[in-house]
Amino acid sequence: MEDTSVGWIAAIVIGGFAGWLAEKFMKSDMGLFMNIILGIIGAAIASAILSWFGVSLGGWIGYLIVGFIGACILIWVARLFKRT
Repeated sequence: MEDTSVGWIAAIVIGGFAGWLAEKFMKSDMGLFMNIILGIIGAAIASAILSWFGVSLGGWIGYLIVGFIGACILIWVARLFKRT
């Protein structure tokens, strides 16, 4: 997410919100710190995946959408490893 105009503090706030939304959507139980981590890392992962398809979302809303998608992917992957 290097090309977006979202600063570090905004990334933490938006990442936390994206992680919280993903937590509720995926019916998972995590804390605030994990929500922030999931949102930020999820945004980076989903941004990389979307860039392979030529999709680029920027700004606050784009970061929120990409963070939500990425956090959902991370929760899904964690559940796969937890079951095995």
